[in-house]
Amino acid sequence: MSANPRGRGRGRAKKSHDEAEHPDERWMASYMDMITVLMCMFLVLFAMSTVDQQKYIQLKNSLATGFGEVKSQKIDTASGTVVTKDEVEDGSGYSVDKSQADHSTASSGTKDTNVDPASTVVPTTATKADVAAAKKELDDLQAIEQAIKANLAKAGQTSNVQFTVDARGLTVRLVGSETYFTTNSADLSDQAKRIMDAIAPVLKTGGHDVSVEGHADQRNSTAPYATNWELSAARATGVLRDLVERGGMPAQHIQSVGFGSSRPLAKGGTDADLTLNRRVDIVVLSNQDQDVSALMPALAKAQDGARAG
Repeated sequence: MSANPRGRGRGRAKKSHDEAEHPDERWMASYMDMITVLMCMFLVLFAMSTVDQQKYIQLKNSLATGFGEVKSQKIDTASGTVVTKDEVEDGSGYSVDKSQADHSTASSGTKDTNVDPASTVVPTTATKADVAAAKKELDDLQAIEQAIKANLAKAGQTSNVQFTVDARGLTVRLVGSETYFTTNSADLSDQAKRIMDAIAPVLKTGGHDVSVEGHADQRNSTAPYATNWELSAARATGVLRDLVERGGMPAQHIQSVGFGSSRPLAKGGTDADLTLNRRVDIVVLSNQDQDVSALMPALAKAQDGARAG
């Protein structure tokens, strides 16, 4: 009877002895990971706390000057329109200049119909140098237009090509896709190639970058093009390839883009509206900067008015 308790006692003592010799040390791995993470965190915090004192002082002074807390000896030469709070509420604090409106919508080839055409005047703030540069650029683009028109007249292909000048440059508009492509196709027709033969030599030597921009009407495209995006892009690329491969236009000076039906010239659904919206625009881009190019629409309108008078 007494041997069993002693046996159990010796068994417990031996088990306790084994645990003392082989303790579970897995907790040390987690502990070391935690210490490593803490060390990395403090290193990052230390690095973030190191501030370039000189740059900090410059930033502080700049902010203080900008908010009017500190007077500066430097003159702020930035220009712009100061709009008061009450003017912002109804938008009356902003003036709309036609040349700026043309520039903002030039990528679509559309005109802003909300702007009074009579307001198309050269801004009084424009410098003489800018006006002179804009006049020279306009003359250059108009010379390109006249050269293309002369070639088209020789080929008897003047009826489906339109010209317009905006702040981007000269747009040669190929209107009516039936003249240039078969239905839902991006392959140029024979008539289209004759028109390209009249345009390409002038663009090749014109000294301007060119953007070929495809547009479609609002009707849904059918096979093989899933949407109007693919159709307009394919047609723009077809015109680009012809200008480069047959016309010799430098590839580094031309690009193509498809706008689908997102930028129509006419909002209606008549045949005339659909024809106008179904087009490819060849935009001869201005070489001048934005401020100078924005003056060209006003100068062109002034020239038209002088001729009409």
